[in-house]
Amino acid sequence: MAFTAAELHTLLTSWALHLRAERKSPNTVSSYTTGVRLFLDWAAETGTPPALTKDMLAAFTVSLLDGGAEPATAHNRHRSVKRFSAWLAEEREIPEDHLVNARSPKVDTKVVDPLTLDEVKALIKACDGRDFRERRDEALVRFMAETGTRAGETAALTLDAVDLAAGRATIERGKGGRGRVVPVGPRTIRALDRYLRLRDKHRLAGSPAFWLGDRGKGFSYPGLYEALKHRAELAGLKDFHPHRLRNTFATRWLAGGGSEGGLMAVAGWQRREMLDRYTRATQSDRAAEEAARLNLGDL
Repeated sequence: MAFTAAELHTLLTSWALHLRAERKSPNTVSSYTTGVRLFLDWAAETGTPPALTKDMLAAFTVSLLDGGAEPATAHNRHRSVKRFSAWLAEEREIPEDHLVNARSPKVDTKVVDPLTLDEVKALIKACDGRDFRERRDEALVRFMAETGTRAGETAALTLDAVDLAAGRATIERGKGGRGRVVPVGPRTIRALDRYLRLRDKHRLAGSPAFWLGDRGKGFSYPGLYEALKHRAELAGLKDFHPHRLRNTFATRWLAGGGSEGGLMAVAGWQRREMLDRYTRATQSDRAAEEAARLNLGDL
């Protein structure tokens, strides 16, 4: 059964509704629908009927890679179209899913270097000050560096989810819809408290959102991203992305003698491969330090 581009766009809207009903995160819904929308745009640009076939999907994926897209990005777009096709089959909008066995492009595993301790301290120092924005940004940096929470999880924090007296914060809905509790230490608690005292005077102080923007505005993921990028520039950090704080957290946890099981629980990982991915950059260093402690050559 062939669809027109307009019909597929309409079905894409329905798919987004179904994804939300399955409690997929807003980021997941956006990622999936963006992948399909780009596929439909590419078909229109090339004058090709938007058929959900292996050849069509392969051509789309090749165009992404040839256009300079990262393999991981092409992989995600490829997967989005496959899942859309699977949903169409489940809803009996198409008689058969022809993309079941369509192979995704190989994704190269990138090694992300964590920030050094000096770089983390420089990032915190770049927030030095007593105004609302500076206090908020220091609290952000300290919170993410200590807990390893994802940027989206951090931006979504609510006031009720943070218990300074108990030294913990609840991530109500992490990746995959799973919640968890993360511990927060004294210095981060102090930074959060300083921020909250200024937050009480904010125009939107009655909002349930934990983080608020300056100039009386709200605060979401884009605001968090821009705030941290600004502090990184002030600190002179190159190639900074908020996600590097998560890599740094994982590396410091293990280097400090923390257990792998504890790290996985706090980070919200269900699979061991995620731990390996995030700490691969310093794996050799940790092995060398462990070998020095074992001193197996002392015979």
